[in-house]
Amino acid sequence: QETELKVRYRVDGMLKTERALPKYMQNVILARIKIMGNLNITESRIPQDGRIKITVNMRAIDIRLSTLPTIYGEKVVMRILDIGNALNDLSKLSFNDKNLTAFTNMIEHPNGIVLLTGPTGSGKSSTLYAALNKLNNENVNIITVEDPVEYQLEGINQIQVREEVDLTFAVGLRSILRQDPDIVMVGEIRDLETAQIAVRASLTGHLVLSTLHTNSAVESVSRLRDMGIEPFLLSSSLVGIVAQRLVRNVCRDCGEYVNPNEREIEIFSQHGMTVEKVRRGRGCPACNNTGYRGRLAIHEVLKVDEFVKDIILTGKSPSLLRGRMKDTGYLSLLEDGLLKVKQGFTTTEEVLRVATVK
Repeated sequence: QETELKVRYRVDGMLKTERALPKYMQNVILARIKIMGNLNITESRIPQDGRIKITVNMRAIDIRLSTLPTIYGEKVVMRILDIGNALNDLSKLSFNDKNLTAFTNMIEHPNGIVLLTGPTGSGKSSTLYAALNKLNNENVNIITVEDPVEYQLEGINQIQVREEVDLTFAVGLRSILRQDPDIVMVGEIRDLETAQIAVRASLTGHLVLSTLHTNSAVESVSRLRDMGIEPFLLSSSLVGIVAQRLVRNVCRDCGEYVNPNEREIEIFSQHGMTVEKVRRGRGCPACNNTGYRGRLAIHEVLKVDEFVKDIILTGKSPSLLRGRMKDTGYLSLLEDGLLKVKQGFTTTEEVLRVATVK
């Protein structure tokens, strides 16, 4: 800022100001961070990216570093990746039983595309890595193309996208297909070219895992269609789509069961559920008086069966897909969230913050 330097932490997805430091300390702190990340300390006019590797209590911690010139000096964001704490087990990703079975069946398909959707920071990468970890054995050749490579996985070949030398997702993916892979993971489908190669790869006997930035599983079909993928290619290549969001956990230490308010009872009844008690955190030193500690995921799983393929092929309204999910007993993001409220894991406010009432 103009007169001070603010240090902010994003804890469980929520930003809060930790402290404000005097302006004269700004350049000193900035130079130290840049040296640690091997960045150019004399250059402050353009954005820079780097990484810092440190060991804390015998644990390897990777810090992603990004600097951005603003009008009052450079803004620095450090993203902490705890390599030792990477969730690499699908059963620990808070899928409900039905969704877990459906997702496991999807990734065990011999070919096709499995998509994970959601905004930035919704845990898509963690779910993808957990899926790769489950599929990873010496009988399969797994290659990924990512930007950036967040966690290094043993036994998997990972490619880092480098725009400056024209190694894009599309170029990397095209080259991967000459390497005889069984499973391909593309960090993100951003453009038509990448989408087309991914579809082609899935139709030639590869399993392709990727992410897409859309708000729900159903919207992903429209997004790919808008990108320019032909419906007949889409219907024959898609295996399944999973939408995901992260909500905060009620604190283990101070959580207590209370009666739901009228609005909560109304929201539950709109979705055919009843609720007798909900769990809330009072706030304690363990959770910094927020009532929340840690996060869990809520999911929406769309399995692409013959009915869904027909909808994609004929270009019918995506709302029919929602109806299909209801008929086959799959939960929307909101319903999965409400189920987790009922089980005492999170609160209705948290679920409504990331999922809209339909």
